Amino acid sequence: MARVYNFSAGPAVLPEEVLREAADEMLDYKGSGMSVMEMSHRSKVYDQIIKEAEADLRDLMQIPDNYKVLFLQGGAHQQFAAVPMNLMKNRKAGYIVTGQWAKRAFNEAKIFGEAVELASSADKTFSYIPDCSDLPITDDMDYVYICENNTIYGTKFWELPNTKGKDLVADISSCFLSEPMDVTKYGLVYGGVQKNVGPAGVVIVIVREDLIRDDVLPGTPTILKYKTQADADSLYNTPPCYGIYICGKVFKWLKAQGGLEAMKIRNEEKAKILYDFLDESKLFKGTVEKKDRSIMNVPFVTGDKDLDAKFVKEAEAAGFVNLKGHRSVGGMRASIYNAMPKEGVEKLVAFMKKFEEENA
Repeated sequence: MARVYNFSAGPAVLPEEVLREAADEMLDYKGSGMSVMEMSHRSKVYDQIIKEAEADLRDLMQIPDNYKVLFLQGGAHQQFAAVPMNLMKNRKAGYIVTGQWAKRAFNEAKIFGEAVELASSADKTFSYIPDCSDLPITDDMDYVYICENNTIYGTKFWELPNTKGKDLVADISSCFLSEPMDVTKYGLVYGGVQKNVGPAGVVIVIVREDLIRDDVLPGTPTILKYKTQADADSLYNTPPCYGIYICGKVFKWLKAQGGLEAMKIRNEEKAKILYDFLDESKLFKGTVEKKDRSIMNVPFVTGDKDLDAKFVKEAEAAGFVNLKGHRSVGGMRASIYNAMPKEGVEKLVAFMKKFEEENA
């Protein structure tokens, strides 16, 4: 069977070259006589894999030396707790709630201290990014938290909040490596890799060294302390070895594509094709304020639930899969991550035009 165009929000499409390479190495990784799935994380062979992955990621993102890169388990959800446990020294932090995952992080933080909602876009179903130029940030807040790209609602912070000198913490799961970013503007960024970087099971944390401390909140599990993981170079316990190996291959693929500047241009081109169609369509319409649109996740609706369902069904039959919107919002959503080829978006738009003609 031919490969489909997979518009899933995550686990999501991976570069075909990476999958082929991994398939070739499945039974014997570089003459080791075994698969990466089978090898010890303490072996010299694996040590090279994880060190090379980190070096390539540092190179791609231009991560400064005073930031640590941690390859961890537990996904973004585990970081909802790990962030306050490690950083909430004064037991107070500000959260900007722009979608479901920011809301979950906010609610999790309330377990550990005073989490303050600095701004929210819940009033319009998270279809925009609130003005964050003058937030009610107080001196005793340890950090300001955002989810930078909202997978479900298709919004993106194109301008970072004014944190008034407080460290910015960002969940970048669904915009990870989609464009260049200045890591020095953040105290900590993290992302589950299953959207734009690799297979589910790995979360990457990039944290400034002065935020890695011994004096974390009482009761913080040893494994959730950034210091534990940083001191052990992400090898305190058995890491998700195979997932990290695939991430490493994706980093090399990205470098071969021309790096993050090249990906930004490609991603903007793909998004423009889809948004331009949505803006002129009489049947389909986007759900996000134009200035806040994500170039990774594009939600859209027809305005008729039955027609939405018909579209999703016919699209799947035509080889465009996972277009159904998140269960909390309905409609449709096309996630057009790095590995989605431009041709996939062009063919989707052609299919949407045809569907519109047939169902006008």
